[in-house]
Amino acid sequence: MSERLARSAGLIGLATLSSRILGLVRDAVQAFFFATSDKADAFVVATRIPNLLRDLFAEGAMSAAFVPTLTRTLAKDGKDAAWRLASQVINGLLVVTGILVLLGIVFAAPLTAGYAARFANHPGKLELTTTLTRINMPFLLLIAVAAAYMGMLNALRKFLIPSSAPTMFNVVFIACMLVFVPWFTRLGIEPIMALSIGTLAGGVAQIVIQWPAVRREGYRHQWILDPRDKALREVLMLMGPGTLGLAAAQINAYVNTSIATGESGAPTVLSYAFRLMYMPIGILGVSVATAAIPELARHASDGAHDRMRETVSWGVRLMLMLCVPAMVGLMVLAGPIVELLFERGAMGPTETLKVAGALLFYAPGIIGYSIVKIASPGFYSLQDARTPVLISMATIATNLGLNLWLNSIMGFRGLALGTAITANINAGLLLFLLSRRLGGGDATRIGRAFGKIAVASLAMGLASYWTEAWLHHLLPGSWWGPRAIRVGGAIGAGLAVLAAAAQVLHIDEFRVAFARVLSRVRR
Repeated sequence: MSERLARSAGLIGLATLSSRILGLVRDAVQAFFFATSDKADAFVVATRIPNLLRDLFAEGAMSAAFVPTLTRTLAKDGKDAAWRLASQVINGLLVVTGILVLLGIVFAAPLTAGYAARFANHPGKLELTTTLTRINMPFLLLIAVAAAYMGMLNALRKFLIPSSAPTMFNVVFIACMLVFVPWFTRLGIEPIMALSIGTLAGGVAQIVIQWPAVRREGYRHQWILDPRDKALREVLMLMGPGTLGLAAAQINAYVNTSIATGESGAPTVLSYAFRLMYMPIGILGVSVATAAIPELARHASDGAHDRMRETVSWGVRLMLMLCVPAMVGLMVLAGPIVELLFERGAMGPTETLKVAGALLFYAPGIIGYSIVKIASPGFYSLQDARTPVLISMATIATNLGLNLWLNSIMGFRGLALGTAITANINAGLLLFLLSRRLGGGDATRIGRAFGKIAVASLAMGLASYWTEAWLHHLLPGSWWGPRAIRVGGAIGAGLAVLAAAAQVLHIDEFRVAFARVLSRVRR
């Protein structure tokens, strides 16, 4: 089981890697054109509302409720029943998201005025945000369908294509920026509009890339929606609480952005830093969780709590092996990484320091965000929606209090730190209560693995820091080449020390992860 989980996670991670790299390219191109300007702030806020609804309703609830239910339906009743369920879920999503999109377009002005009222202090900024919000809202409908396809393929243990769908989004988004920003500038059209065009076109691309794979599995859409259907009711019953149960991270991001609107450039700074922090989560944490969720659903369906406990334990330990070094690396190399990726065009040293400062305080949240992605769906596999909801509500309140306090002390950096602390509180509570439900959580083994991984990661961080400082002395300068050599050399030295430390400390999780990566490289 652990080998299969690692194999699936490796496949998803490799597919996701290209998407995350292109995501960095997307942010770098956006920073080149707009840096942390008022226009960039307007786009960040205008995407926050549809993205909040997407994460809560389309993607978050889909993973928590749809995938486990569809997996059980496939196992017990076969593909025909599963595809009937999938059709009904998609139809329901189209109805609900369609209504939300229309409401968002009609009420965009009061929404943005309430969310970013302090933008009114900058002439034209609030009006631009409102216009971009209206353009961006249909993205919710597109991503709902894409998320449904992704869930269908994941339930069939088809991970590569759905994990590659975000790559298409980034490719299309980057192309739209490169084509439309210069063109709109020449025509006198607001160039930031190109980013909204890229958002919508990217949403369409995520549907298009998955549709052939879904059809090959025999899916033919049926325009039916029967509220009496038992499987559909099960999805809906989990989906409502599931939306709230996975809400903490998204609502916290919403609150952060709203608070940050009081400081010019802060919403964009936090957006760049958060996406940099989220890159290892998207590659490593999501890949492990995506492979584990169908396994958890199957074991829960069979009543095999011991197998669920084993899956959760292995998934958490694998996540720690991947995410703790990533956290340390981002904290140690925050400045050099941001310089390398973003400092060009309209993005100068002042903006770089701001993004690096936010990244430094966001980085500890990598562990919490990753563990939530396996712990929260574990409850829904057990058809327990109540526990994640209660924890989510508690962490939202904690985040609000922490961020208001820390923002008053540290500015936008306090928002990043408060978010990271809250993410780890959320993960710790979920994992503790899930362990109790499963009759134990293998805490001793997880704790021992974490201790070894922390020591190895600390050695890695010191090696990366000293190597970067040494290379900076040998190869000073702000040109892209020396920066790349310094960052690349520091990462290489850190990974070498990490591998050596893992060998000395006998970290089994490192050996398994390394073996999977090496076998794929050989292939």
